[in-house]
Amino acid sequence: MTVRQIENAVALLEYFAHVRRPTTLAEVVSHFGWPRSSAFHVLSTLAQTGYLYEPRVREGFYPTPKLLHLASRIAEAEPVPDGLLRIMWTLAERTGETVWISGASGQYAVFLDVIESEAAVRYTANPGKRVPIHLTASGLALLSQFDERDRQIILRKATYEARGPNAPRNVEEVRAELEAGKLRGWFRSASYYTPDLGGVAVPVAVNNRHFAITVAGPLFRAETKFEDFAREILAAITEEYGDQHGQHRFEDVPT
Repeated sequence: MTVRQIENAVALLEYFAHVRRPTTLAEVVSHFGWPRSSAFHVLSTLAQTGYLYEPRVREGFYPTPKLLHLASRIAEAEPVPDGLLRIMWTLAERTGETVWISGASGQYAVFLDVIESEAAVRYTANPGKRVPIHLTASGLALLSQFDERDRQIILRKATYEARGPNAPRNVEEVRAELEAGKLRGWFRSASYYTPDLGGVAVPVAVNNRHFAITVAGPLFRAETKFEDFAREILAAITEEYGDQHGQHRFEDVPT
């Protein structure tokens, strides 16, 4: 369930990030198909709270730096550990595929940071993207770090309507994937959620926070490299943090 007004405000801010120029009320109405009164209320509310201003009178609204300052303060409080960011860059160079760090949010794995492959055919994603926690390599790696009680709660609520052709079809199959991944030390997905996408994820805990590191690409290119991806991820974690990895807890290396 979503709140329409909040959803509209977020969509508007994402629209500004896309067009990167002042936007008028008429353009907002035309782009989103919202009633003029609804578009006006979203724009005026954001302006009154200091998130939008008019760089030139009657030429449209644009976000103020307030949003950047707010986001920066939030990120500074719980940043993605620097060690994980260095691992991402290492893996992007070594594998040539898209790499991301994800964390858990209820029934979803949320992408916290992403480095996209430079290949013409690649997996495209942005920070903030959400994928089902029980139908993806990233999600399975995160679920593996939950205690059994929390894992049961998540799996009890899981649904299987939106899934790829090779995805687990019920809780028992998800648990089988989890057990197989724990034995290997890494988790896989091959058209589990996104058709024709293949990926490998490894769980990692840093400063008592749980993450998953994932390398993924088009299935035709990635599937034969799953073990290579896993070795590269584990090697990069070892280079950054030492021999401990996976579900072991360890402190981030200070910069």
